[in-house]
Amino acid sequence: KFTAIFFDLDNTLIPTRRGDEKACLKMTEILEQQHGLTHEDAEKATATFLQNFRICPDNAETSLDSWRSYLWTQALPGKWKYLNEKIYQTWLQLRYRYLALTPDHEKVLKRLRENYLLGLITNGPSNAQWEKINKLNLSHYFDCILVSSDLPWEKPNPNIFLAACNYLNIKPQECIMIGDKLETDIKGGKDAQLGATIWIPLKPEHIGVEAKPEPDLILPSLNEMVNYIELPASSHLGSTTTKLRRHSQTSMTSTKKSSHYRRVVSLPEIECGSENSSDGS
Repeated sequence: KFTAIFFDLDNTLIPTRRGDEKACLKMTEILEQQHGLTHEDAEKATATFLQNFRICPDNAETSLDSWRSYLWTQALPGKWKYLNEKIYQTWLQLRYRYLALTPDHEKVLKRLRENYLLGLITNGPSNAQWEKINKLNLSHYFDCILVSSDLPWEKPNPNIFLAACNYLNIKPQECIMIGDKLETDIKGGKDAQLGATIWIPLKPEHIGVEAKPEPDLILPSLNEMVNYIELPASSHLGSTTTKLRRHSQTSMTSTKKSSHYRRVVSLPEIECGSENSSDGS
């Protein structure tokens, strides 16, 4: 039987790409209506910001706020560059409004959590990913959260999946991986010999197209999860999960750093992979 379910974050659990596009579309309106930019200039500024943000969402040499303000400075036309900090703060509020968990996704997580341990495994810069996790209040849904930049490897390296298994003290065969990327989530889950992989394509038109590597299940949306994963009526698994969760939470509180829960795991030493710079936007 399955004991744990691992989720990808961006474009699986939260609509990062679509949410960032919506935030920038709204920013185009705001720049035009509230600050007097022409539609063409406003559209060009938001498109430039989004393009640069997607290329490099974080800069290790400065804070997230400073870096994003700089990106807005670069994107805004000459005489409006002084608005960079104000525009950044407005964009940030809009971004997290559009990235928020949908009520349906909250229900899925709450229902699955009754019978399974839940893990979050995400690629991306540490500060950017933890900001999402904290601002969207996601930590309380999960028993294990792993961000690739906190570790020596990223998906699809099987070690990041095995790290989660190690942390939860369960076997890979007891785990399911759910994600939107075949080349990271599905390949990595298969290479780690997890019990099952579930692909939720970013674009609905990809359903029905031959997928390589082939996932065990393809779903149009996360909302379909509870229709396909067995939710045991017996209390046996629930009892076991509660005991494992209690153990995990005890470990979590002992590794708290700043406002983030950093999961410390014991793993064999391996060669470091390249850091994933994208945050899913």
